Order: sequence, then structure tokens, then C-alpha cells
Amino acid sequence: MLMSLIASHRDLDLDVLERLSAGAQSVGRTVAASGAAPTGTVVLATCNRFEVYLEVDRPDQAPAAVDATTRVIAHASGIPTPDVTATLQVLHGPEVPAHLFSVASGLESMVVGEREITGQVRRALATARAEGTTSSGLERLFQTASRASRDVGTRTGLGAAGRSVVGVALELAEPGLPPWPQVRALLVGTGSYAGASLAALRRHGCADIRVFSPSGRAATFAAARGIVPVHDGGLADAIGTSDLVVACSGTVGRVLDAELVGRTWAATGHPQVVADLALRNDVDPAVGRLPGVRLINLDTIRRHAPEEQSAPVELAHDLVAAAAADFEAVTRARELEAAVVAERRRVLGELEAEAGRIRAADEAAGEPTPVTDAQQPVPGLAASDGVCAAATGTSPEEHARLVRSLRRRTRALLHPPTVRARTAARAGDDRAYRAALAELAAIPAPPVPAPPPAGATDQEVAESVR
Repeated sequence: MLMSLIASHRDLDLDVLERLSAGAQSVGRTVAASGAAPTGTVVLATCNRFEVYLEVDRPDQAPAAVDATTRVIAHASGIPTPDVTATLQVLHGPEVPAHLFSVASGLESMVVGEREITGQVRRALATARAEGTTSSGLERLFQTASRASRDVGTRTGLGAAGRSVVGVALELAEPGLPPWPQVRALLVGTGSYAGASLAALRRHGCADIRVFSPSGRAATFAAARGIVPVHDGGLADAIGTSDLVVACSGTVGRVLDAELVGRTWAATGHPQVVADLALRNDVDPAVGRLPGVRLINLDTIRRHAPEEQSAPVELAHDLVAAAAADFEAVTRARELEAAVVAERRRVLGELEAEAGRIRAADEAAGEPTPVTDAQQPVPGLAASDGVCAAATGTSPEEHARLVRSLRRRTRALLHPPTVRARTAARAGDDRAYRAALAELAAIPAPPVPAPPPAGATDQEVAESVR
């Protein structure tokens, strides 16, 4: 059973999201190590949402899993557990894929249709894999979400204009800047958002771009992308000579405080635009009150995010709904498949085991036993109910032929109700599924032909049954 605990910009202030996300990196590992019910955990934390996806083996384990996860989040964030409980929305069953597919397709983003979230969904799964906290159900959920997102992007063109949180930030910044080819830009951070910001700046025509990393990774990031690194101790000078600062490091604590930015602005005197794209606020909000400095943050972007055209959005919602319905149909079929497999094993189990023994003996001898056509009559087999009874007293070759022919005929008898059961399970037709399963249950397991005594010759076999 799949569940998710979600919080997003639609329901919460960004400062609350920031606090919830403070310990996001440890939540998955801690929940997995807590001994609670979840068999898998994936954490999706972005600039405007915090979500934890869980899988449990049985529905009755869900409350314990939710309680344990809530306590872990409360401890990591410093928010009291009752407040976390009140903040997080809990989804179960079919609600989970419907929500994640919508998120991955950009339909729940500040900027509808933005494509950055697709990569964030993939990275959330990759992180869970690396930490060993994912599960088969969550793997299938997140992989299907990525496919649904690609389908939405391909068939609707939603987000094709490159609109994203970064894109909207640059559109808002543009009126206060020189022409883009003349803009001197500084990136603060080297993560995925820094990469997206760099690509967006270049698309606008900005070429003078430097990067500073609070964690010391500027040189590596810059070398791989052909830009200039700002080394430790050079941040103040870099700010003072920049028209635009894009901060997206997401580190704990402020990277740019009002005193630093104010001092550098006073030294240069030219207008400056600062875009803070980090959920945890790389920039002190007081920077926005400095003379000559314009601050753009996620709240600004949320207020100015453009509305997409209704037609592609409507189509995207239809595609997501269809993908979620298909996911649920496959999930339901997988769950009901266990009963079908059990009936097939009941009927075929001994036959398959004997066929495997014969196959192993043939391979060991290097002389595979000839296989007859499935429809050829087999001596000693009664077909009154469609399943042949076994003969005894046969040679090894005849015994192998009997087993293989009986197995083929039994499989043919099982095939129609098996197909009907699986089709009904996928379609959600419980009545047809139960009828097909009952038909499978009514098929008896055929008696398996007894093998001849080990090492017996054809003459000895014949004499043993006179």
C-alpha cells in the first residue's frame, strides 16, 4: 500500500516549508531505521514542496508508519509533532499516484508546467536508491511518474517556452537590468538550481557569469561550464561588480546578509537585482529594503507566476488522470495475480517439478528426449475432463513424452480462465475475476506419471507390468 505525506506552497507559507525541509536529507534514512512499518521511503523536497512517500505491506500498518514519519519530521525540523501532524496532508491508495504524477508534470508548481520538477522527482528516487530506502512499489510509482511527465511535455507542449521558477525570476528581474549581453551576473550555489539558472541566463544572452559556492565547489562547477569561479574571500567584490545576483545554494543560514550587500552597494552605487531562489532563503529579507537594491524571492515569483493557456493544462490533467488510472489498474492486477499464480501452481506444481527433473537428466546425459506434438494422442491418458490421467510402466523416453504432453495439455486448459482472471483484475471487474478464479480452482491437479525404476532397461520395464 502506498501513502504520501505532503506539504506545498498551495497550503503553507514558504517559511513553514523551509522548516519542514530543514532535515529532509535525513528523513528517509531515519524512517527506514526506525523499525516502523514502511518497507520503503522516498523524500521529495523542492523549493516549494516537501513530500514523503511510503510503502507498507498491509493497510493496518499505515497509521504506525504515518505516526513514525511525522515524529521523524518533527525532530528534524524542530516543529512540535502536533503542528507537523496538522500541517501535513496524508494521501492513501489511488490518491498517491494521481498527486505525484500531477506534481511531476508541473501541474502543482508555482509556474504551471515548469520542467525542473521532473528532474527533482528523478533525483528523489535516485537518492532513495543510494540510501537503500526505496521499495518495489515506490520504484514503480516514481518511474511511472517520470514517464507521465514526459508524455505531458511531449503531447501538450506545456512548459515548452521554458517557463520555470528561474525563468519567471529572470523575467521579473529584466526591467531593472542593462540589456542581457551587458549584464554581469553572479550565481551563488552549485546545485541543480544553479545549473538551471546558468542555462536560463545564457538563453537570455548573458555571457558574463561568475559563480560562488558556500561549500567550496565553485572551481569545479565553473571549470565544467566555462564560467569564472569566485574564490573564498572574493564574494563581497563579486557582489559589488554584479548587476544581478542569483542565489540558489540552499545552505543552512544566510549567504548574503543586509550588511554585506549594503556595504558593497554603497561602494559602487549602481542599482542591483538580487534573486533568492532558495527555499531556505540564501538572502536576508532585509536586503530588499536597501536603497537601490531590488529583491526577488519565491513569494514574489508565486505572486507573479503566469497562468498557462487552459487548453494544454486541461489536456495535461486528462493525461495525468489516465496515467494514474492505468497505474492503479496494474497495481490491482498485481495484487490479485497472487491468487491466480497460487491456483496455477496447485495444478501444475508436480508436473513442472517432474518436467524439470527430466530436463536436468537429459542435459546431464547429453541426449535430450524428443518432444512430441501437443495434440498427438498419448497412450494411457484419459481426456474426459480435458486433463489426461497418467500411465505407468513406461520407458524413460515414453515417460518423458507423457509428462511433457500432459503438461502442455494442462497449461492449455488453464490458459482461458487465467486470461479472463487477469483481464478482469486489470479492469476492476471483481465479479468476472471471482468467476474466473473459481473456474481455475475447479481444475484438478493431474496425477503425474510415475518414473520408471532408476537404471531399468526397456525389457525390464515391460516385464515389471506384465
